[in-house]
Amino acid sequence: MAEKALAGIIYECVRCGAKVSAEDIEKRGEVQCPECRYRVLKKIRPPIIKRVKAV
Repeated sequence: MAEKALAGIIYECVRCGAKVSAEDIEKRGEVQCPECRYRVLKKIRPPIIKRVKAV
């Protein structure tokens, strides 16, 4: 079940903006951008719109 959850997670490099999937990170065994080798990645959030009812 944890493997299916990792399939949709995508990270973005802070320096160069390259997209890295969680599967790629797990295969390598280290958190690094494949393009520039920078170690700071941020998780891309899905575009979910929250609707709040006004009172």
